[in-house]
Amino acid sequence: RLAIPARFRQQLGDTNPQQLFITRAHNPSIEIYPADVFFSVAEQIENLEDRRAADKLKEVFVGHAVETEIDKQGRVLLPQILRRHARLDTRAMLVGQTKRFDVWSEDIWTKKFDEGNADDLASVFALLKR
Repeated sequence: RLAIPARFRQQLGDTNPQQLFITRAHNPSIEIYPADVFFSVAEQIENLEDRRAADKLKEVFVGHAVETEIDKQGRVLLPQILRRHARLDTRAMLVGQTKRFDVWSEDIWTKKFDEGNADDLASVFALLKR
């Protein structure tokens, strides 16, 4: 089970904040969506002109999706197949995004942003007007 911090639970929306969809990402991580956002992405997939890409996305993104709810302790159960995909053996990182949450293995997340990636991060941050 993965505990969803209260501040993240508040961001899930007002319509049905307990209903979530958990699915795999293209990288070794898991994505957690509020239901309305998940259905919006699924509709985008359905409307893609590239039918091969749409079929692949339906197989992977929609096909691996599991509908769930946050329990009374603020936790969700991550299915074994998705934990295996994300290589979640021990500690996990819950990373807030704009319209979803990502779950990463702490080891993979740490390696992704180690000192060797500082130049890549600097070039991306340079795109921001702040």
